[in-house]
Amino acid sequence: MTEPHASGQKRFLDRLLTPFAPVRPGEGLDAILLMLAVFLLLTAYYIIKVVREPLILAGGGAELKSYTSATQAVLLLFLIPVYSGIANRVNRMRLIGGSTLFFLSNLLIFYSLAHAGAPGLGVAFFIWVGIFNLMIVAQFWSFANDVYTPEQGRRLFAILGFGQTTGAIVGGAISRALIGVLGVYELMLVAAGLLALYLLLVWVVNRRSGLAGAADGAIAEAPMADRRGGFAMVARDRYLLLIGLLLLVLNFVNTNGEYILGRVVSGEAARLAADGATAGLPPEEFVRQFIGSFYAEYFTWVNALSAVIQIFLVARILQRFGVRVALYVLPLVAFGAYGIVAFLPVLALIRAAKISENSLDYSLNNTARHALFLPTSRDAKYKAKAAIDTIFVRAGDLLSAGLVFAGTLLALGTRQFALINMGLILIWFVIVVGIGRRHRALVPREELR
Repeated sequence: MTEPHASGQKRFLDRLLTPFAPVRPGEGLDAILLMLAVFLLLTAYYIIKVVREPLILAGGGAELKSYTSATQAVLLLFLIPVYSGIANRVNRMRLIGGSTLFFLSNLLIFYSLAHAGAPGLGVAFFIWVGIFNLMIVAQFWSFANDVYTPEQGRRLFAILGFGQTTGAIVGGAISRALIGVLGVYELMLVAAGLLALYLLLVWVVNRRSGLAGAADGAIAEAPMADRRGGFAMVARDRYLLLIGLLLLVLNFVNTNGEYILGRVVSGEAARLAADGATAGLPPEEFVRQFIGSFYAEYFTWVNALSAVIQIFLVARILQRFGVRVALYVLPLVAFGAYGIVAFLPVLALIRAAKISENSLDYSLNNTARHALFLPTSRDAKYKAKAAIDTIFVRAGDLLSAGLVFAGTLLALGTRQFALINMGLILIWFVIVVGIGRRHRALVPREELR
């Protein structure tokens, strides 16, 4: 998107957003439209997540979840080349519209199958949700990278990130409010309606981008220029490959951390139950309630802190220090957090460490890693990003599952898992250094002023 023409006075929307990000004249409307779009998308996703749990548990039990990451990874190996092939033949709006309508129609099909009592629906839906989350959210950020220049993205992505964070919060709240009124399956229809509204907003922004000037209009209507698929682009571009490795290691570390937290919480609940501190409840019920209450409070703190960081700090950090510096914040915090876990494995400290890690991951780090694609080609934004945000993320999950399996066989304790994470974070630092060097070559300082 070209720089908007500056008038004498900022419009109302520009002034409204100025306290949260350095919005320039004429940028406010598109920023709000994109923020609302990703808000609707994440609201729909978190409603879908609520539907997912009873379907998978009723469809065969929690143990089936352990197989889904591997299944998703295998399916994505086939889906990403198909997606890249389609991207080579259509313009960006047809790509986004076709993908969104495909997933929307899937929800209607799942709704019909659920009421028909189709067998195996829970497992199929669980796998579908994982693919939907990775592909559709990555596609939104591909679009945002496409309509904004690197300079604009560095200033305005924080506003979009706030929409993503609040959408996650509102999605959970809407689900809790509606599930008792409408029922579980009907929430699929609510999510489908939100996806339709999301697509409408994206179409409006795409239309406005096309009307902004001849160059923008030609870009919006043109198909991809690079005929290679997403995997081939990542394999042959060191910058893209490093971004992929960053996501792999990041997800490996984070998933290990979630395992550590869950292990300590379960152990604490079992210890209290064994000591008789069950407040008159049967031990099994006490353990379930203790774990449920812990995670309810934990997720509330993570989401609330993420929203505060996103709206008040992210834009200022990116504007003052840039994307390259922002990438160092999370590994620095995570390294200290797992140091605490390794040497002071107390539940309250582990909880605080994971809240700080996840809130930064969902806010500052999430915005910064999406901004890494701003200086790349349109082909990389849509095809390579889709490959990176799916396969590399799932690879991190698979590596973590393998580590947990091996750690269980070797009887590794919490400290050993935390020390492994600290070693992985050192690799993370090396990857960030490499990304920073290549990003500096792609985006000289003068282009960001």
